[in-house]
Amino acid sequence: MAIVGAGHAGGRAASALRDAGWSGPVTLIGAEVHTPHERPPLSKEVLRGAKTGGDCALYPDDFYRDRDINLMTGTTVSNIRRSTREIELSNERLVPFEKLLLATGAEPRRLDVPGADLDGVHVLRTIDQSRELAARLTPGARLTIVGGGLIGLEVAASAMQLGCSVSVVEVDERVLARVAPAAIAEYVAKRHQDAGVAFHLNRTVTAIAGEQTVSAVHLDDGTSIETDAVLISIGVTPRVDLAQRADLAVANGIATDATLRTEDPNIFAAGDACVFMHPLFGFPIRLESWKNAEDQGPLAARNMLGADERYPSVPWMWSDQFDFTIQVAGLPGQAKTIVKRQLDSDAIAVFDLAGDGQLIAVSAVGPVGAVARTVRLGQMMIERRSYPDPEALASPSTNLKALMRQQAA
Repeated sequence: MAIVGAGHAGGRAASALRDAGWSGPVTLIGAEVHTPHERPPLSKEVLRGAKTGGDCALYPDDFYRDRDINLMTGTTVSNIRRSTREIELSNERLVPFEKLLLATGAEPRRLDVPGADLDGVHVLRTIDQSRELAARLTPGARLTIVGGGLIGLEVAASAMQLGCSVSVVEVDERVLARVAPAAIAEYVAKRHQDAGVAFHLNRTVTAIAGEQTVSAVHLDDGTSIETDAVLISIGVTPRVDLAQRADLAVANGIATDATLRTEDPNIFAAGDACVFMHPLFGFPIRLESWKNAEDQGPLAARNMLGADERYPSVPWMWSDQFDFTIQVAGLPGQAKTIVKRQLDSDAIAVFDLAGDGQLIAVSAVGPVGAVARTVRLGQMMIERRSYPDPEALASPSTNLKALMRQQAA
């Protein structure tokens, strides 16, 4: 069994192969020099110095030796030979496989403007990139973040907590445009503004200025933001080059069915690089989240060994910023009806209903204790294909668990 991509999904898959009873060879190949690890702390605790890169590891270093997993870090794959079931490494060495999992992840998008290659312009995806950015975030430093999505705002919160000044440039009219409803975004933006973050919305970057090191960011309205560092946080692109060279189907990711199997019955895909047919929604989706990697790696491993499990989970993600959390379940942004519910004085939830009234997403923001239960109940209602009454959802006096039971009756 071979796995290309030694990130979160790949690491969990390797462990799951042993858990499921596979006693043959397991080879786990990763381009990064670090062992498989979780990425969420890289924009938060690692930046703030509360954790090291080693603290993010999925398993201790001796785990791979003890479970007889051949972990090859700092190694790149140049080709997949489907006809002979071999992986060709960049050093031309061949690794045979019976089944192969592609967990190749995603690559941060870069900004195509003058000065984007200056010293002090960063992206954030790896432990090393988090360390490089952290070195810039000294008290009083000025940070400009291009992109008002989850990672950008997590870094903004971390930088403010470190005593930096922060500006966020967002091409859309609001932050979190791709991931959360407007009411959630409004709450988040206000909390950031109250903390001192400056927003430049509906603006694009025309150039990054500096001699050798960045000194300013120029916007399309003529604004110039003096800065000591820049983070480009405008999304990611799934790494599909290897799959394309192997003539596997690609469509915004490596295309699979609901069991994470590609068109080649011996090759599977999982994690950020995988676009899969979701059995609950009935169309292909690609997810970029901790939970997706956590769930899909083991499921792919079991299916590599002959199981026929479909990926059933409702998409779920979270983001911690300052002293509040955002949680989202389902697929927001496709609603016909949007229902807002006040959870307490400092927390709200938003329910997304399709045109036929089916609940398709729930989002909430506030202290974690105030939002977690609501999102979990909403997630269960999505799983059960519920059609809740909008007025009942909106009323804080409605018991959501009782409402869910009524729907099931």
